[in-house]
Amino acid sequence: MPSLSELQRGFAAATLFGDRAALTALGIVGGRLEAAARLAIYHNSVLGNYRKALGATYPVVRALVGAAFFGAAVEAFVRAHPSSRGDVNRYGGELARFLAAYPPARPLPYLPDVARLEWAIDQAGIAADVPPLALAALAALPPDELPRLRFRLHPSARLVASAYPLFRIWQAHQPGHEDDRVDLGEGGDALLVLRAAGAVAVQRLSRGVHAFLLALGHNLALADAVDHALAADAAFNLGEELKSHVASGAIVSFSAPRVAFV
Repeated sequence: MPSLSELQRGFAAATLFGDRAALTALGIVGGRLEAAARLAIYHNSVLGNYRKALGATYPVVRALVGAAFFGAAVEAFVRAHPSSRGDVNRYGGELARFLAAYPPARPLPYLPDVARLEWAIDQAGIAADVPPLALAALAALPPDELPRLRFRLHPSARLVASAYPLFRIWQAHQPGHEDDRVDLGEGGDALLVLRAAGAVAVQRLSRGVHAFLLALGHNLALADAVDHALAADAAFNLGEELKSHVASGAIVSFSAPRVAFV
């Protein structure tokens, strides 16, 4: 007699993947409906839940391709990346990568980047919260220690870069936004997604600021982060950007070689 885990794997294989051998092995009998018809009910219900959950996470992707395309893409995605968690609302982080290789999505080369942005927004909304940076602790440090500091970004902070005007594409599909015109030739975007005051916001960044925050997010020392920023934009101003992103809550703490401050 198969174990419970074997039955569960067989049920998933038959329900999601249409595995006929798994269906036969389940030994479903009785009633007026055949086994395949019975499992079709579960198949439609499960995929309907995935379509609903992923549609809530990726509303702009869905709007760009339409309900039929999105439903077919979700079904293919679920088969390629079955969920390993019980919470369907935390599922779908691989959709951007999937869309990049999904043949029907090739005419929309910006679609994976839209998905990356929407996943960043979704994850920013559920990230942990932390206290703001104590500016007095930073001001008290000797100036010669500043280059060695390592700054920490807020847990909700996400950085997304694209070769396409990603912000305009996303903005054009927000409720109440009337101008839906987007020129794909206008250039790319570097964006910061951040939750502040209980709301998630998307902010355009210069290439220098994007490089700076990205370096901080990878735990580089301040001096190295500034080097990355200046390589991307010679006009980068450390004083202005450090003050701005501490004030916005994007930077929440720093550590010196021996002690951390928050």
